[in-house]
Amino acid sequence: MKDPYGVLVRQGPNAKHPDSIRFTDNAAPDSQKATIQAYLKEAMGYAEQGLKPPKDVTLPEMPDELTDALDADPELADAFHRLTPGRRKSYILNLNRARQSATRINRIEKFRDRILSGKGATER
Repeated sequence: MKDPYGVLVRQGPNAKHPDSIRFTDNAAPDSQKATIQAYLKEAMGYAEQGLKPPKDVTLPEMPDELTDALDADPELADAFHRLTPGRRKSYILNLNRARQSATRINRIEKFRDRILSGKGATER
């Protein structure tokens, strides 16, 4: 969507595109009624045309520790590459949040069984 009024915000730090409007008080929706209606009309037009945003399947940068672990363990590498892009991304994001290399290495060891079973980092 276009954002001529600059009101769209990203839902989180890993979101690629701004796609929500945040309100800070109860009067905000009324004061932005025309803008909201224009955005809804644009979105409805896209839906009627069957247009969808292109899928972004790029992955964040893989931490060196994960690359090393995959190189050292062919079974883990094969299982990791068989995961869906979203599941691979969940592991990469989780590992990138760790500040220390030792923490990333420990997490990889804990994730090994989950990866081998085809699950994402946050799946049960």
